[in-house]
Amino acid sequence: MTSTNPPKEFVRSNSQKMIAGVCGGIGEYFGVDANLVRVLTVLGTVVSGGTVALIYFAAWMLMPSR
Repeated sequence: MTSTNPPKEFVRSNSQKMIAGVCGGIGEYFGVDANLVRVLTVLGTVVSGGTVALIYFAAWMLMPSR
């Protein structure tokens, strides 16, 4: 059986953008609230000593925008 739904795009969000749209894009892709992704990103950055912030900036550069 074939699916008629097109595949989801993993892109930065234009509608859920605060800084670069990375957290908004992740939230839209996984179907969760962008604010939850933002809070988890900040907590992860604090706990990891900045590693999550580096991953965020890498995603900013690598994820295409809509």
